[in-house]
Amino acid sequence: MTFGRLERKPGSAPMGEINMTPLIDVMLVLLVIFIITAPLMVSSVKVDLPQAAGGQNTAVPQWVAVSIDRSGQVFVNDKPLNDAALAQTFGQAAGRHPDTEVQLRADTSVPYGRVVAVMGLAQKAGLSRIGFVAEAPPAAASAPD
Repeated sequence: MTFGRLERKPGSAPMGEINMTPLIDVMLVLLVIFIITAPLMVSSVKVDLPQAAGGQNTAVPQWVAVSIDRSGQVFVNDKPLNDAALAQTFGQAAGRHPDTEVQLRADTSVPYGRVVAVMGLAQKAGLSRIGFVAEAPPAAASAPD
């Protein structure tokens, strides 16, 4: 028996290029992560959280309750006031405590201009903290299954 030599081909040369497929996969995953997280970073709500060190603040927060009914009449603590008296009330409140908050309750049918006028009187008097008071919507009744 004769044993012949089988011809062997020389091995393939090493690859001289970088395999781009895994790099592109990683890049696309990072792109998706940035697309999802970018709107969350831009539209975050700025909240001034209270600090709770050791004791409670004993100062009672100052506020003025202002209501505007359907006709545009302004009430402060359930007393009707005209714009001049309202400006004087705001000035007195700002004189007592400059961080006094105006809690504004306006009827849904009140024109936007009237609400802005009341806000302008408050800011002109030096009261820059204005809170809008609203009611929570009624809970939706769930249909029985």
